Amino acid sequence: MEQKILIIGGTGKTGSRVAKNLSQSGHDVRIAGRKTNPAFDWENPDTYDAALKDMDRAYIVYYPDLAVPGARTAIKTLTDKALKAGLEKVVLLSGKGEKEAEACEQIVADSGLNYAIVRASWFNQNFSEGAFLEFILNGVVALPMPEAEIPFVDADDIAGVAAKVLLDDAYNGETVTVTGPRKMTFKEAVEIMASGIGKEICYQPIPIEEFKDGMKAAGLPDSYIWLFSYLFEEVLGNPDNQVVSDDVQKVLGREATNFRDYVAKTIKTGVWNQEVDNN
Repeated sequence: MEQKILIIGGTGKTGSRVAKNLSQSGHDVRIAGRKTNPAFDWENPDTYDAALKDMDRAYIVYYPDLAVPGARTAIKTLTDKALKAGLEKVVLLSGKGEKEAEACEQIVADSGLNYAIVRASWFNQNFSEGAFLEFILNGVVALPMPEAEIPFVDADDIAGVAAKVLLDDAYNGETVTVTGPRKMTFKEAVEIMASGIGKEICYQPIPIEEFKDGMKAAGLPDSYIWLFSYLFEEVLGNPDNQVVSDDVQKVLGREATNFRDYVAKTIKTGVWNQEVDNN
């Protein structure tokens, strides 16, 4: 049956993929963001109602992260409005090993809506569509936490799981944890990318304070610096975040994407071949 589905964060890494997946399956998809019509802005609750109007279900990605101040209030306001608007179900993208995100998960669980939670590990696509792309292009990946073992997960897997649990009410009330098939350090991930690309790329471990100083020197806002510090110190340092889950296999009936396969797929896009502008 065709559903009218709202994708909040529909231009992001997972949202765009969920939107494409559902559109190709014949569903009526509405992408919501600051530049869409109707517009949706997390910082302006007055925009929530128009986005929710006439929708059946919603996939929710909070930007920039559920850990930031204000996220709980925004999620509570959105779910209250979604219930009032008559939505049948919501799926929240959450972060694996994030205690603050779990507080937002509880708000969704207590909302009165049918719901599912998709709790994700760090994305493979951080190296190709996100914060670490420039490091790959420059050939030096300077990041803290060299000892952390991370089960990087592919955004395509997250989107596949999110679309499935959004449509299938057998997952109502469930928390699905999505990770890659194995965990690896930043050094291991960089070595796999370097080998696949055929380019010299080195991993350079640095103290968290040096990483924060670099972000400050680059002119990044304090909120951005705080978030990345939190993600490194609190999330990557959390033993729960270093556990591999088989939920991708359970939901999609196939193995989670191997990091080497992600690298091979990404090489074909040419994103790692672009020129770097360091001016």
